[in-house]
Amino acid sequence: MEPPRENADILWLDTVDSTNSVLRERYPQSANLSIIAAREQTRGRGQGEHSWFSTPGKNLTFSILYRFGPDAPYLLEASHAIVITQITTLALRDYLGSRGIGSRIKWPNDIWVGERKICGILIENKVTGRYMDASIVGIGLNVNEEAWPPQLPNPVSMKDLTGMDYALSVELVELRARLASRYAAASSDAGRKALDSEFREHMFILREEP
Repeated sequence: MEPPRENADILWLDTVDSTNSVLRERYPQSANLSIIAAREQTRGRGQGEHSWFSTPGKNLTFSILYRFGPDAPYLLEASHAIVITQITTLALRDYLGSRGIGSRIKWPNDIWVGERKICGILIENKVTGRYMDASIVGIGLNVNEEAWPPQLPNPVSMKDLTGMDYALSVELVELRARLASRYAAASSDAGRKALDSEFREHMFILREEP
């Protein structure tokens, strides 16, 4: 991986157990929309008990913090937690589309290109009473990966699709901008309604997991 570029909102680490756990520990002092990214995760997780495969230095493995509440840009009721999924998945679609890659959302938290998985998302919510305090969202995006374990049924990377090598630090700055834009769009009822409509347009449910 190339040396990380300086960015006050993104902290690159070399090796961590998981970026979600690091951001959870740093949560009290972490700013809204701040990111912990790692060259290598030793215990990265997908949904359920699945581990997340990533060759060190090849892909984006990071966590972003969304804050809500009186001291954050807006309030979000816990009953509307689906908004977190919508913000994140639609931002990933925006980003991939900007790189010429069309994608769709597999319910609840994966991004697929055709019949192959390019990205997984793990969401941990913090709730007090009726309202969200924050969400820590872990994202694993296959960027420059070329070699896959045989047990993975349907992976794909950006490099597989375009033949290009990507500078991870540059791509993460662009992706963070897309996430921040979608987060801002969810601040109003009208914005959340528009997010929901767009999410449903691009989402599918896989009846039988591969």
